[in-house]
Amino acid sequence: MAKGWGRRADGFRWRGGEISRLEGFSDAVFAFAVTLLVVSLEVPHTFTELTSVMRGLPAFAVCFTLLIVIWHEHYVFFRRYGLQDTTTVWLNAGLLFVILFYVYPLKFVFTLFLAPVTGTPMVVPAPRGGAEPVIELEQIPRLFVIYGAGVIALYVFMSLLYVHAYRRRAELELTALEAFDTRASIRACALSASIGALSIALALKLPLHLVGLAGWCYGLLGPVLAFNGTLTGKRRRALEK
Repeated sequence: MAKGWGRRADGFRWRGGEISRLEGFSDAVFAFAVTLLVVSLEVPHTFTELTSVMRGLPAFAVCFTLLIVIWHEHYVFFRRYGLQDTTTVWLNAGLLFVILFYVYPLKFVFTLFLAPVTGTPMVVPAPRGGAEPVIELEQIPRLFVIYGAGVIALYVFMSLLYVHAYRRRAELELTALEAFDTRASIRACALSASIGALSIALALKLPLHLVGLAGWCYGLLGPVLAFNGTLTGKRRRALEK
């Protein structure tokens, strides 16, 4: 029998025991990613500097929340399945690579998005003197492509982790309900990745004056996942009976 901590409230037995070296390393990477998001690495020396730092707080809050959501998904995966094999190690490494690589693009996107609210300057000093805009209009589609690629990569790696767990369902002794929940997690990750793909498609196809829709399409995540969750919940209750 697979070892675990017993069946949880959602009916899924947790097979992860003590914190493994793989999980410890992953937590350290998540902590480092949060550090990279910090608004400022030094204490402001003047009130003007303080107000400048405070403008970055909303973007930091959004990025921090997104990282916590990903960390929680990661945490639940390893508690549920307790996998530490070679495939899991490499898939997890790919996930952590994406998280670290996209920390700065993530912060840049939300700083830019919240600039009208926070009053963040849209012009910065140029390296050779003078000033330059934070982003040119024709660069916006590429920004959405970069961000969308990160979203896709993130959820593809998370989905592959669940696929790997599902393939080892006999070894893990997953019940019919646990196997169903695993497939549901794969589907949710695939839907999230598809929103990133939709954003990229819109960024590449839409004219510049409409390219902002590539960003607003991420608002579909909530309704799409909620609808999927409703259908999944109905099927799950039927399976429980």
